[in-house]
Amino acid sequence: MSSPDPQVRAARNPSTTPALRGPVVAVTGAASGVGALLTARLAASDGIKQVIAIDERRGECAAAQWHILDVRDPAIAEKLRGADVVVHLALDLDLETDAAARTAYNVRGTQTVLTAAAAAGVHRVVLCTSAMVYGALPDNELPLSEDAELRATAEATGVGDLLEIERLARRAPRAHPGLNVTVVRPAVLVGGTDTALTRYFESPRLLVVAGSRPAWQFCHVEDLCSALEYAVLEKVEGELAVGCDGWLEQEEVEELSGIRRMELPSAVALGAAARLHRIGLTPSPAGDLAYTMYPWVVSGSRLHDAGWRARWTNEEVLAELLEEVSGRHTVAGRRLGRKDATAAGAAGATVALLGAAAVVRRARKARRRL
Repeated sequence: MSSPDPQVRAARNPSTTPALRGPVVAVTGAASGVGALLTARLAASDGIKQVIAIDERRGECAAAQWHILDVRDPAIAEKLRGADVVVHLALDLDLETDAAARTAYNVRGTQTVLTAAAAAGVHRVVLCTSAMVYGALPDNELPLSEDAELRATAEATGVGDLLEIERLARRAPRAHPGLNVTVVRPAVLVGGTDTALTRYFESPRLLVVAGSRPAWQFCHVEDLCSALEYAVLEKVEGELAVGCDGWLEQEEVEELSGIRRMELPSAVALGAAARLHRIGLTPSPAGDLAYTMYPWVVSGSRLHDAGWRARWTNEEVLAELLEEVSGRHTVAGRRLGRKDATAAGAAGATVALLGAAAVVRRARKARRRL
C-alpha cells in the first residue's frame, strides 16, 4: 500500500506541519477603505504569520483576529501585545467632519498607537500620511525626493493633522528607543476615496488658476497597499513616497478627461474659495486649491530601489477616477444633489457660487465706505 500524501500526513499530525513564518501584523482602521484592503491582502499573504485587525466595528476579513475599540483607548496596548508590526490607518480625513473633532481623533489616535506599540514590545510602526505634506509650491522640483523639506501649511483639509503625525513619527524613536517608524506618503489617492482632489474631477469645468503650473500624479489604493506590505516586510524603511511613475500636465488631464477648463485670475479664485468656505457654502478651505495649482510630484526612489513598482499608470488611475465620479456634480468642493444639479445645472451652480462670493466681497467694500 502506498504511503499517504505528505499534506495528508501533516493534516493528521499537526506537529509535523511547518510553522508559519513572517511577522504578526496589527492593522488599525481595518474595517474600511485602505485598511480593509490591506488587511485582506496581508491575511492572504504567505509572508505574514497573523493579522490583528482593529477598528470600531468588525470588518469582512474572517481570517483576521478582530478587536473592536477606538484607537484612542489606552487598552489598545493589550491588543497589540504579540504583534511585530503595526500599520496605523485609522485616520479621519472626511471633508464633512468638524475640523476640531477630526484633529482630536487623528492626532490623539496616532499618539496612543505609538505609545501603546512601544509598551507592547512592537518593533515597527508604519504610518500613512500623504505627499501633500511636501506642500504644493511653484518652485517645487519635479519630482521631489523623499528627503525634500516638508513645506506644507495647515491651510488644506487635514494637512495640519498629517504634519503633526509626521512630527510624532520623527519624535517616537527618541521617546521610545527600539521602536522604528516608517512613514508612507501617497500621491493623489484613488480607489473608493473621497477627497477635495478627487472631487475636483466631479466639476463641470476644471478650475485652472491663471499663471499656475499643475502637475498631476496619482496613486491607486492597490499600489499603496503593496507599498505598505513592503514596509511591513521590512523590504524598505524610513520616509517613503509612493505614486504612479511620472505625472500628467494639465493639458493632458483635460484631453484625457474630456472636461474643459474654467480659467480664473489667482486673486478671484483664491478669494472666492476662502469666502465660500468661510460662509459655509463649501467644505474645502482655500488651501486645497494650491494642490491643483502647483506641482507636488514625488519620485518614490526608495521604493524603486527596493524593487517595488507601481502597477497602475497615471492614465489608468485617472480613467478609473472618472468612472467612479461619473454622475456626481461638485462645485467648489460642494457636492450637489441630483435635484440641485437638474434644477440649476452644474455649470450654472458654478456661476452662482462664484457670484455669491462676489456679492459678499461687494457688501464688505460697501460697508467700509460708509
